[in-house]
Amino acid sequence: MVFQRCFIASGLITFFALGCSGGANSSIKNTTQLVQESNVTQLFIEAKATQNAEDFFDQGNNLLDGQRYEYAIKAYDKAIAIKVETPEAWINRGIALTSLQRYKDAIASYNTAIAINPDKDEAWYNRGIALTSLQRYKDAIGSYDKAIAIKPDKYEALINRGIALTKLHRYKDAIASYDRAIAIKQDLHQVYYNKACSYALQSNLELAIENLEKAIKLVPDKYKKLAKTDPDFTKVRSQKRFQELLQ
Repeated sequence: MVFQRCFIASGLITFFALGCSGGANSSIKNTTQLVQESNVTQLFIEAKATQNAEDFFDQGNNLLDGQRYEYAIKAYDKAIAIKVETPEAWINRGIALTSLQRYKDAIASYNTAIAINPDKDEAWYNRGIALTSLQRYKDAIGSYDKAIAIKPDKYEALINRGIALTKLHRYKDAIASYDRAIAIKQDLHQVYYNKACSYALQSNLELAIENLEKAIKLVPDKYKKLAKTDPDFTKVRSQKRFQELLQ
């Protein structure tokens, strides 16, 4: 069975600074001017801190892309130390932790992102991946459902939801989830393969072959090789039609 991942490096933090203008001919105006200047100074201090947080966030993203996960985590920690309520940094920190198979720590990072902004579909989706990795399939499905509720066309979440449902032997529900993904994007070869797995696990040779053929048509070498040893096809592997498909 194919496991669909989607690690997201989210958008940048933005900031702005306000200016002040006007002369001063009285003590009252002078006082007002001083307060405004003080506010501007504070804004520039905050802007500088935000810029530093952006720099560490960008550094973390570059390290994440380079698969230098430990260093990426350190960079995100520095960004968070400056600007703690930054869900993007918490999400990407979780992605780095997931890549290191530190799934419980990753879930804690995603949970913090969700506490800051519960509408981040990337947080719910990647949380689902970590939960799936821990074989907490029911919890993973709940997390994928949250991601889909926020972003209905998130086909990656529908695919992984289908995988978690298959692990729970809820094959009809899994196939329905895969079909929803296909309705969004037609050429999802991994979905056809996973549907074939679900049908094979139910000993449905006809539909297993039908969907495996679609996957093989899109990516021939990968799925022919994979299906030869995938235990999901154990119940149909001895069938002549199945063997002929893999030749």
